[in-house]
Amino acid sequence: MHSSTGRTTVMVIVAALLVMGIMLGAVVQLPAPVSLVAGTAIGCWLIAFAVRERRAARRG
Repeated sequence: MHSSTGRTTVMVIVAALLVMGIMLGAVVQLPAPVSLVAGTAIGCWLIAFAVRERRAARRG
């Protein structure tokens, strides 16, 4: 792994953890149905992203 690629990966992970912490803090303040709808929407987006990336990887 190239060192700049490794640093970039670490920065992305740190940023993701920071955003996740902020979102979890916000979810505590929301009613449960709103949190469930938001979580479902995010889950669907992640599944769509994974499917798109997998198809792109298979194409080359």
